[in-house]
Amino acid sequence: MPGSEAEAPGSEARAVWRFDAIGTPWEIVTAGPLPDAMRRDVAAAIDAFDRAWSRFRPDSLVTALAGGGGGSVEAPADAAAMLDAFGALSDATGGAVNPLVGASLEALGYDAEYRFGSTGFVPGEPVAPPANWRDLVGWDDHRLTVREPVLLDVGALGKGQLVDLVLALVHADSKGDVVVDASGDLAVRGAAQRIGLEHPFDRRRAIGVWEVTDAALCASATNRRAWGDGLHHVLDARTGLPVRTVAATWAVAPRAMHADAVATALFFDGGPRLAHEWGVEWVRMSTDGRVEWSSGCRAELFTRGDSVGS
Repeated sequence: MPGSEAEAPGSEARAVWRFDAIGTPWEIVTAGPLPDAMRRDVAAAIDAFDRAWSRFRPDSLVTALAGGGGGSVEAPADAAAMLDAFGALSDATGGAVNPLVGASLEALGYDAEYRFGSTGFVPGEPVAPPANWRDLVGWDDHRLTVREPVLLDVGALGKGQLVDLVLALVHADSKGDVVVDASGDLAVRGAAQRIGLEHPFDRRRAIGVWEVTDAALCASATNRRAWGDGLHHVLDARTGLPVRTVAATWAVAPRAMHADAVATALFFDGGPRLAHEWGVEWVRMSTDGRVEWSSGCRAELFTRGDSVGS
């Protein structure tokens, strides 16, 4: 795995390991350089997750399941936790979040070939995934079963789960503070980190700052992975179309997977209720510039004077 290390600014020297994985830049900050063996362990954990869940890899498990006639395979270690969380997401959002949305994204050009970046690309018609996804996908701690060819996409919470896995590895070995940052999904152990909340309409600005200690902050925005005329990666599974009313979300929770899941759910009406049930703090900005936040939210928002708390 390619990477680089440098001294990070601060009162004490810190080691920074930067690399690219699962299509995004990563940065791991620790009190001292990570041993080569730990780096290999991190690289192996990321590769194993990618080989299981990436819909962009021809050799992944989900690609194999999509190309076959259905079947049952040994479940990846994190399958039950993620698919259980998808069940809660689907229920809370009235079916707007669905792990079979991969075919919907492919129809709009967000596929393994990244057709949306091609000159003259014209997206296909929207495709809504099967609403009865729990009838088509079965799982427990040991087996993952699909009853017909379906394309699983765990993007609603998968990167958060991977951040949790990497943090557990690094924190077990590190003797001090740790930050694992996977470009919008990050987890902190030890010293508090002040994190800017990027304005979705102007990347040079922030709508606030959130101090995070021993927790994870995950963000999602429609200006990331966006293309064409209003097309982006956050889809409503009931229609197969990109969401239009929410521009960006942020969520803080003890686990990055839960923060990532809530950041996705907040694009829909049921998101705040799920966040309350899971004890997750949140902020979201609508496309008209209005900002909302959860009761007790500890983010320092520069726009609180003309926005509303929930």
